[in-house]
Amino acid sequence: MSQSSPRVRLVTSMGEIVIELNAEKAPISTENFLEYVNDGFYDGTIFHRVIENFMIQGGGMTPDMSQKKTRGQIKNEAANGLGNVRGSLAMARTNVVDSATCQFFINVVDNDFLNHRGTDPSMYGYAVFGMVVEGMEIVDAIRKVATGSSGMHGDVPKEAVIIESASVVD
Repeated sequence: MSQSSPRVRLVTSMGEIVIELNAEKAPISTENFLEYVNDGFYDGTIFHRVIENFMIQGGGMTPDMSQKKTRGQIKNEAANGLGNVRGSLAMARTNVVDSATCQFFINVVDNDFLNHRGTDPSMYGYAVFGMVVEGMEIVDAIRKVATGSSGMHGDVPKEAVIIESASVVD
């Protein structure tokens, strides 16, 4: 493992996923994600938004759908040349370009429309900063879980898919 491509293991209630981060092309997103990992922030959070032919999103909600308190927002690195392809890890955000904090998603199909296409906020895109290198079959199992609504949230797994722990792989 090099400094420019640290790996993180997500132990979920459905199995393990290993992600290789790209610190060279996405230094801000990588450092931010690693701080949350090393703080134990993701332990006990859930994949709270699952859309079978799109992506699985997690990293900010507890099983009762409460939002965890986050650190500040980070700069969007979507213009780094990395694409939202199947298996890639990207920062989730609101419609505000530089609004990402802790939530992330794993693309389960190629989502080219999420890539950086220009500086206008509607075209800015979502910053990819890693790739699943082990456990894509777990990602595929998660994408197939039954979903419904929970309060104001849609596409929520009916049975919680928990991130039991997240840790840097030595």
